[in-house]
Amino acid sequence: MAATPSSGKPRINLEAASILLIESNQQGMDILSQIFAGFGARSPQRASGADEAMDLIRRIEFDLILCSAELGEIDGYDFVANLRRSKLEPNCYAPVIIVTGHTQLSKVKKARDCGANFVVSKPLTPKIILERVIFVAKESRPFIECETYLGPDRRFHSVGPPPGMEGRRSDDLPLEVGEAQTPNMSQDEIDALLQPQRIAK
Repeated sequence: MAATPSSGKPRINLEAASILLIESNQQGMDILSQIFAGFGARSPQRASGADEAMDLIRRIEFDLILCSAELGEIDGYDFVANLRRSKLEPNCYAPVIIVTGHTQLSKVKKARDCGANFVVSKPLTPKIILERVIFVAKESRPFIECETYLGPDRRFHSVGPPPGMEGRRSDDLPLEVGEAQTPNMSQDEIDALLQPQRIAK
């Protein structure tokens, strides 16, 4: 999976990428397959459930995994958490995007806490999927491993969108730092901020 610039806009080449699509609903699988076919992906692997997906993960190295949150016997969040803890390298570190029809805050937090890189809400559009794939291809968040979590560092909300992409939040910051808008503080002003302050009684 390689991101390539073209005409100043981010583009991605998925022709050589190994992709796993996990979706229990046939219509949902058809939509995902058509989207990735449009991106040039050649015959992504398909799984309709967690067991079938894990069988493929044991045999094939994947560059990207898209997983539905609604899988039936085990939900996508638990599947991703199990994958991260599976020690099946390198796939346990593969980028994972969860696709869901439920975007309430509790589900978004569950996706974050299970170790997924992103969660995307249905209905899916090629534009949104491509933006998330490009983001995953360019991101360099380290993996964090502790007793309660294994996955990409969750602290990235203030970084802003990748260069050349529009952010969805009104307060997304650009990566480029512009000129100062106000005069710099003097050393005396900085020193005064660092001095212990007496509290009036």
